Amino acid sequence: MSALPTFSSLGSGPTVLMLHDADGGHLSFAPQVETLATAGYRAVAWNMPGYGHSAPVEPYTFKALAQSAVALVDALQSGPVTLVGHGMGAMVALELAVRHPALVHRLVLVAGGPALDDAALQDWVAPRLHALKAVDAGGSMEQLAQTLVPQFIGTGALPEGVRLAGHALAQVYPGAYRRALQALPTFDRGAAALARLAMPTLLVAGGQDRCTPPVALEALAQVLPDAAMVLMPHVGHWPQLEDPEGFDGVLLDFLAQRRTLH
Repeated sequence: MSALPTFSSLGSGPTVLMLHDADGGHLSFAPQVETLATAGYRAVAWNMPGYGHSAPVEPYTFKALAQSAVALVDALQSGPVTLVGHGMGAMVALELAVRHPALVHRLVLVAGGPALDDAALQDWVAPRLHALKAVDAGGSMEQLAQTLVPQFIGTGALPEGVRLAGHALAQVYPGAYRRALQALPTFDRGAAALARLAMPTLLVAGGQDRCTPPVALEALAQVLPDAAMVLMPHVGHWPQLEDPEGFDGVLLDFLAQRRTLH
């Protein structure tokens, strides 16, 4: 059995497990860990396999990533959890929910979730793979982050949040980043599987997100049986970092609607 993924945790109460995007790590949810803990939740932010000190998985597939997240949920011994997934993490959250719906009390999908179409591959995956070529040629992940992050933020992004997004991306191992980017196009959960997910779901879209445009999340919201969508007009691909106060308000409102004792 593979090693348990590493994570940060703060607070006590109903468990909220946060799954980051390919572009970061547990720091991608640093503001939310503090906010949720203060609000009476057990906030857990993992490092996806291959990220931080989490051992990689082989093969690097959504099935394997979901199984790693299941192992963490089991280890937390909290009962059903709320999953908050950002970008690729939203896809992992959906994969887990499809495979093990009894483990998921609620879903929050942030700037991700739908399977990638040709436009998303061109706008999301291709620029990142191209930027990795500079790392292969002797550049650093810090330089990659300085190049990529400004391309995908919104006009209303908080400067401190942008710096944190860049810092989180700079910590990613190049090999793990490549594996994650190569896995992104393989997410293939379609309407038939997703329509069976009965748990309450919140979709959060950045109005200026070129990786997962709002229209893609609107379409996903129509497929999920119990879904609502919130648009944050002036942010891009990192809503939780570009406007943490606004994002946290939306998240806490959603959690408060159906708070449980888990």
